[in-house]
Amino acid sequence: MIVFDAFLRALFQVIDLLLTIYIWIIIARAIVSWVNPYPYHPVVRFLYRTTEPVLAPIRRIIPPIAGLDISPAIAILIIYFLKNLIHYLICL
Repeated sequence: MIVFDAFLRALFQVIDLLLTIYIWIIIARAIVSWVNPYPYHPVVRFLYRTTEPVLAPIRRIIPPIAGLDISPAIAILIIYFLKNLIHYLICL
């Protein structure tokens, strides 16, 4: 049982780390979108490919307000909620 508990805690920590990395990828995409990037640059393509599956459904629910896309902020809030839930589960 102790091994399973340690495995579960380690798994939650890895998920927490991946969510933190994903937050930074969303932030990088938001910053890149402020400038007019070359759309075929590998970094730009990576940022768009990795974040679009999360941001597109949010954009469908909450469209841009006055031309301002708030889907990255909403996605980050959702990820922070998931991170707090994981921290709560670790402390149980």
